[in-house]
Amino acid sequence: MSARDNHSIVTGGAGFIGSNLAQALLARGHRVTVIDDFSTGREQNLSGLSGPGGLRTERLSITDLEALRPHFEGVRFVFHQAALPSVPRSVADPFQSNLVNIQGTLNVLLAARDSGVEKVVFASSSSIYGDTPVLPKHELMMNNPQSPYAVTKVAGEYYCQVFSRVYGLPTACLRYFNVFGPRQDPNSEYAAVIPLFISRMRAGQPVTIFGDGAQTRDFTFVKDVVQANIKAAESDAQGIYNVAGGRRVSINELAQMVATSLGAPYTVNHADNRAGDVRDSLADISKAGGFGFHPEYTLENGITETVRSMT
Repeated sequence: MSARDNHSIVTGGAGFIGSNLAQALLARGHRVTVIDDFSTGREQNLSGLSGPGGLRTERLSITDLEALRPHFEGVRFVFHQAALPSVPRSVADPFQSNLVNIQGTLNVLLAARDSGVEKVVFASSSSIYGDTPVLPKHELMMNNPQSPYAVTKVAGEYYCQVFSRVYGLPTACLRYFNVFGPRQDPNSEYAAVIPLFISRMRAGQPVTIFGDGAQTRDFTFVKDVVQANIKAAESDAQGIYNVAGGRRVSINELAQMVATSLGAPYTVNHADNRAGDVRDSLADISKAGGFGFHPEYTLENGITETVRSMT
């Protein structure tokens, strides 16, 4: 096996999803380079990660193309997870979301193209679908972004497709649906709902639900996202694919599931709906089945494992 065959880059590898992906790649014998500026990633997410191929961490921003280029030489796969996440964050600061998520993605693609990378797997988002009433969401639906964050993911997908078509760089875009699991930060200003529910219920504090709580989401356990990335890279898959659990639950139901897993009572405070949020979400994941993706975790099992990881 050549050095290229065994070398992967994970941009945003100190983040929640990226670190889980780096861990899985290391376990498969890959040499892994994590590229992260640690603006949202955490060093503790990489603590203790090791494997026969070795882990190297490069503290740099994907907005710096010339700094990126040397690290892409001899790399087989690039898993592009780096982004400024969160719809509310993008509403508050659309300029920075644009800079990191669009210019940064273009830089990653340029560095990959010029280094002969075999494939780029891009972390896209279900937010692209917006608030269209059709369920489940399928990849041929028209984009209807409702936030600057969603716009950046649309642009990233288009760049990936153009680089495949014009430059012959194979790319696969995975539209994630509400990913959760170990290493997700419950203390962030933009914390995702499941770790936030867990931390607040465990502390005996009320949980905040925006709107009436009847809005629905399709939650995806992070280890299913990891297996989707690796299978997409190692297959001949190109194009756009939904990655999700394939089941929707309301936020009210989710709160009860978390409380049941914790064995704890809870109270709810309701707040106004957030700008840019969609009402309902559910994925058609049949297309990703073509490269072997099938969820291995139920929502309940994923919540249980997340609760265990946060003790």
